[in-house]
Amino acid sequence: MRVSVALFLLLAVQLSFWTPGLSYEQLLTLSGYLAINFMSITMVLATRPGWLESPLAGLDKMYQLHKWTGILAVIFALAHWLIEMADDALEALFGNDRSLKEANFSGLLDSLQDGAEDLGEPGLYLLVFLVVITLIRWVPFGYWRYLHRVMPLIYLALVAHAVLLAPLQWWQQPTGWLMALLMVAGVTASLQSLTGKIGSSRRYKGLVQAVKQTSANITEVVCDMGRQWPGHRAGQFALVTFDRIEGAHPFSLSCADNASGQLSFQIKALGDYTRKIPQQLRSGQAVTLEGPYGRFNLDGGRKNAQQIWVAGGIGITPFLAALENRLINTEQAHPAVTLYYCSAGAASDPMVMRLLKLTEQLPDISLHIHDSLQGQRLTANQLQIHAHRVDIWFCGPEGLAKALRSGLKQRSMSLRFHQEIFEFR
Repeated sequence: MRVSVALFLLLAVQLSFWTPGLSYEQLLTLSGYLAINFMSITMVLATRPGWLESPLAGLDKMYQLHKWTGILAVIFALAHWLIEMADDALEALFGNDRSLKEANFSGLLDSLQDGAEDLGEPGLYLLVFLVVITLIRWVPFGYWRYLHRVMPLIYLALVAHAVLLAPLQWWQQPTGWLMALLMVAGVTASLQSLTGKIGSSRRYKGLVQAVKQTSANITEVVCDMGRQWPGHRAGQFALVTFDRIEGAHPFSLSCADNASGQLSFQIKALGDYTRKIPQQLRSGQAVTLEGPYGRFNLDGGRKNAQQIWVAGGIGITPFLAALENRLINTEQAHPAVTLYYCSAGAASDPMVMRLLKLTEQLPDISLHIHDSLQGQRLTANQLQIHAHRVDIWFCGPEGLAKALRSGLKQRSMSLRFHQEIFEFR
């Protein structure tokens, strides 16, 4: 919902600076204006600005917005190209607006303008290609991240195209001022990306302390970050780099912050990279963490609302951190919680024993384990809801989240469903 509202506001603000009209030039320049503006916003969001985490409710929502501003940028860029291809037909249909013609330069600027015009079409092709391979996910992450690094260069080429081909009068009007402001921000973001500075102020180096395969597909990794780690809140995650070639991956912190700098992650084998971790990772190996990120604040529920936590599989990790945090900070008051854990084989699940050990020390936590191998699939009707105001904190498979949301729609209550979405491409 926040992402949809943000997209609507971004579009509305841009259009509020636009002078309405209907002509071939109006259609051409409007599509180009929206394309470069959304590209600029996409570049800024890629830098993970900390000041946007709170209004967007976390880095996961920021990346969702980044994805959709990129898609809109491509849509408007394609519209811009198609309008230019159909110039004769559109001029005959809507007429001309001479005031929106591109500036006529001479000498060096004329040569630069010709070059910028030539950059537009190949830049569009590359932009479409990169967005398509990002959406279809056919390219493995390790290769995709290198291809994605070309994006700032494409953006800089399209900025040159926009600056030199925009109507000269724009630079004396709010339309041009907004576009210029966004392009300056976008160029700054591109330079940050090209120089590897994104997230550098939140990056910390440490050592892998222990690697333990706790089950067939889960590996526990303990990292010693020393006293430099700024601390984290239960429910947050970090971008973890074990291998510079592979790059950073988001993993939830499965431990509470105890000011020791020792952090643990429960990593499930979900792809080629995570499947190799037990064999390739060794104690003493260097690790880089960027973060902490996330607004999955399990202590941020509404006052007097029933608190329900639902975890599916490896989605239990933020809740483990929250349970540990309650044991460490016994002086703090915490609301009672009903915790549902969905396991695919509770008998051999190492998380079950850890949960039982933690919750037996926390009488305000009511634990319910659902084993899918025993046919115990959790449904909305099985949630023990007894209040009109309910806060549900969910971390797990998207299919389970959709099923619960659908079932809860039938209930008459004030519901807030908190969920992080780890889809960063």
